[in-house]
Amino acid sequence: MAAAELAAVGVTTNFAPVVDLGGAANPVLGDRTFADEPAAVAEQAGHAVRGLQAGGVAAVAKHFPGHGATTVDSHTDLPVVDLPRRLLEPHLQAFRRLLATASPAAIMTAHLLVPALDPAAPATLSHAVLTGLLRAELGYAGAVLTDSLSMAGIRTWGDDAEVAVAALAAGADVLLTPPDLPRAVAAVCRAVRDGRVPMERLDAALRRAAPLT
Repeated sequence: MAAAELAAVGVTTNFAPVVDLGGAANPVLGDRTFADEPAAVAEQAGHAVRGLQAGGVAAVAKHFPGHGATTVDSHTDLPVVDLPRRLLEPHLQAFRRLLATASPAAIMTAHLLVPALDPAAPATLSHAVLTGLLRAELGYAGAVLTDSLSMAGIRTWGDDAEVAVAALAAGADVLLTPPDLPRAVAAVCRAVRDGRVPMERLDAALRRAAPLT
């Protein structure tokens, strides 16, 4: 039903489902979560992904690597999830189980710092998280979208234009709503010219993002 209604008005991509685990202390997810247990979340998210895509609408699973343990709203500040890897595993398992049964066209990143995964950069800007964990370890081959780059959580990390470059270099294929698009484009072009972002990285991003249009 959702896919049919979206397609009827020309919507080709839906930024759903939420694959984060529910949590009473989380200030931002609310009733968008399916459950607080990874198997149940993955099962319901899988139904959503398959239903949307069977109806011709690309599904975007979010927010990797999992927003469920946060107590800070990334719209207003950068959350830090300072848990050991073993306690992060249920949040990762929701995505791992989903990818075993469904193939979302895209996965959206989370603006949060997870020191056990990368002590130096938020997930959206982390090569270890987006390329090492999501691509290499979980085997995901579809498009990776950033959450909105206009959100304060990621803007607190650095210059807006350099954040766009860092996200692309980390493995993001689509930079969602940079706060200053011309500056972001100019910064990416400079990064390609000076070799910080190889042209092959742009080519791969274009190929993966094409099915979303």
